[in-house]
Amino acid sequence: MSVRVRIAPSPTGNLHIGTARTAVFNWLFAHNQQGKFILRVEDTDKERSKPEYTENIKSGLEWLGLNWDEGPFFQTERLDLYHQAIQTLIDKEFAYPCYCTSEELDEMREKQKANNQAPRYDNRHRHLTPEQIAEFEAQGRKPVIRFKIDDGQEIAWNDLIRGKVRWQGSDLGGDMVIARASDDNLIGQPLYNLAVVVDDMDMSISHVIRGEDHIANTAKQILLYQALGGTVPDFAHTPLILNTEGKKLSKRDGVTSINDFRKMGFVAPALVNYMTLLGWTSPDGEEIFSLDEAAGKFSLDRVNKAGAKFDWDKLDWLNGQYLHNMPTEELLTALIPYWQEAGYGIDVDAHRDWLLELTALTATSLTRLTDGVEEVALFFADKITLSSEAQEFVTQDGVRDVIEGVISATKSGLTEEEIKGIIKQVTKDLKVKKGLVMRSLRAGLTGALHGPDLIQTWLLLNRKGIDKARLESLFQSLS
Repeated sequence: MSVRVRIAPSPTGNLHIGTARTAVFNWLFAHNQQGKFILRVEDTDKERSKPEYTENIKSGLEWLGLNWDEGPFFQTERLDLYHQAIQTLIDKEFAYPCYCTSEELDEMREKQKANNQAPRYDNRHRHLTPEQIAEFEAQGRKPVIRFKIDDGQEIAWNDLIRGKVRWQGSDLGGDMVIARASDDNLIGQPLYNLAVVVDDMDMSISHVIRGEDHIANTAKQILLYQALGGTVPDFAHTPLILNTEGKKLSKRDGVTSINDFRKMGFVAPALVNYMTLLGWTSPDGEEIFSLDEAAGKFSLDRVNKAGAKFDWDKLDWLNGQYLHNMPTEELLTALIPYWQEAGYGIDVDAHRDWLLELTALTATSLTRLTDGVEEVALFFADKITLSSEAQEFVTQDGVRDVIEGVISATKSGLTEEEIKGIIKQVTKDLKVKKGLVMRSLRAGLTGALHGPDLIQTWLLLNRKGIDKARLESLFQSLS
């Protein structure tokens, strides 16, 4: 059997972490099985679907490296196919027009609530006579189309993650609506459960891999596959992504949009690597791998049934690992937009070598790309302010003499060996400990007592011609 899977987001919002993780699992399974990964946009909700959301979904998948083999297909371009399927169900008496008004349905639900019954449609229009239909039509009522669900039947399937799953027809809420009412014809806008089944049949989808919140839909959709004479695909329901409290991750928990993760300074390989681990365990215990490497190991039998808790610390750790191992040129390219947004004046072409050295100097301090803004701030600042720790340190005896000695030896175009020589000479001349010299220099050059390699920092500041001015500023403040 040829494996064909799909990701079918709705463009009613930006690509979020749940849909993206589902896309990751589908992509991995398809590539592991040498199958096809298909993108389908479920845009039948005209009021909420927007072109900018579609573009966000596509660009988000591309950024993550989840390139699709076919598509994107749009449901709004396939309405005739859905209408044909609905008409087939009506002709075979699997579906029928329901003329219930919203008021009648509300009244029905209120009575069920008063009797402590679960809300459900009571199938009251399943067997309307021609005379009743004519009367409703004369009243101007517009029908929805409902699909018949036998309360007494059992729907079962072998879920590739959860094993045997069983549903009773009586638990599915009565005959389900498969098409909205329409002002101009009998068959209106198709609804999700009908459209997705028709699409999966038409596209020969072999495996449906999606979140466990779709399990009830799966039971309904299996009935539609059977009624339309289609082959029922294999189903695999992945665990939900949970917050720290064990509840489904939502917007209330902060960032859920893939675009937001990107703005926060996460890189695509790290984020997609992390999403792979949200509910799946590598057979060799490895935690850092590329998409292609994960695809070679991926199988649905290693996907967990329990919900996957989102762990920011783990994501930060993974992102840091990717940043620390990223080629300097690539990391610089990733950092430049954040530096530019921070207002740092950067002429990339004119100072590329200097920027590459700056990137290499600060790379190991980064957890997210956004950290790069603060890490390099001292190299772009006109003036620096001493930290409270540094302010206290420079009041010690000997600091002023160290700064004065260094200033007298400082010139433009210093080399690493010359800087080391200055430090050695000042230490010797003043008969002080090297630690005093180094900390005094760091305070004067950076405003802090901790930071990246001091000699490399001095070299970069010297090449910008701002090292001596900073030391002179500190010396004057100590005079």
